[in-house]
Amino acid sequence: MKKVADIINRAEQNCKIRGSRLTHKRKQVLSSLIQAEKALSAYELLDIYKAEFGQTIPAMSMYRILDFLQGEHLVHKLNLANKYIACAHISCDHSHAVPQFLICSKCQKVEEISIGRSTITKLQKNVENAGFRLVTPQLEMNCICENCVVNAA
Repeated sequence: MKKVADIINRAEQNCKIRGSRLTHKRKQVLSSLIQAEKALSAYELLDIYKAEFGQTIPAMSMYRILDFLQGEHLVHKLNLANKYIACAHISCDHSHAVPQFLICSKCQKVEEISIGRSTITKLQKNVENAGFRLVTPQLEMNCICENCVVNAA
């Protein structure tokens, strides 16, 4: 993984290109998510923010920061867990397929992988055939990571 500072610099460049601004607090929250080894809730981020940066910020401010970061495609919200994770592709120059999140039900580790457009197109067609409309193609799957499998044996 690239250094956190390099990833933050790339995120800042991407924001400038899109006409937005990655403020100091937004950088700090993004940095905390990049360094985390698992997805974090807004309240877990508030605790980390206070411990790391010695400041308290209101919960609504944290949610606004997370909404901004999500809108800039720098973080993903895991809807099933109501937690956030830094995008694994912040520093990439190429476009990516639809994200899929593998979430370990034992240790809460999250891995972001991609699903090809053709698979999502097939899923979308099945959804429409069932009389529904796909709101988001993001997939979240409950799994057990290899480390937890080995430790359980």
